[in-house]
Amino acid sequence: MKGIEKMNEENRINVLLVQPMKEPEMISIDDSLESMQKIVGGNIEEYMPFEDDVALICNEEGKMRGMQLNRAIFSEESGSLQDVIAGDFFIAYAPIESENFLSLPDDLAKKYKEKFNRPEQFVMMNDGIKVVPIMPKEKTLER
Repeated sequence: MKGIEKMNEENRINVLLVQPMKEPEMISIDDSLESMQKIVGGNIEEYMPFEDDVALICNEEGKMRGMQLNRAIFSEESGSLQDVIAGDFFIAYAPIESENFLSLPDDLAKKYKEKFNRPEQFVMMNDGIKVVPIMPKEKTLER
C-alpha cells in the first residue's frame, strides 16, 4: 500500500489554480492529460506569455464556449492588454528542457499568486476592454 501511495505522489504536480472571482490557490493534481482537462473543463491549451519558465494551461475553447471571463494577461514589456482568459486555468512550471509540466517552485508560485491575486471584471468601453480588479467572492480569512 505504501508503494502505491508513493507512486501516486510521484505522479502529482503542484500548480496554481486560478478561478473566476476567487483568489488563486496552490493545488496538487495528477500529472495526466485527463486530470488537466478536468480542471479546465475541456481540451487544454498551453499558453506561455511570461518571461519565466511557466505555462498557463486553460481551456482552448473557453471564450467560444462562453466560459466566465477570468483574468487579463498584460504584456510584460508594454503593459498593454494581450488577452483575457476564460474559465478556470492553472500555472505550472514548464522549463524548455522538460517534456512535461512540473511542480511550480515556491518563488514562482508566490510571484504568480500575487500577480493573479485579485479577481477581475471586464467592461467593454468605446476604447476597448476595461479591466477592473475586485474583491474575491470567496475571501480566505486569516487570523
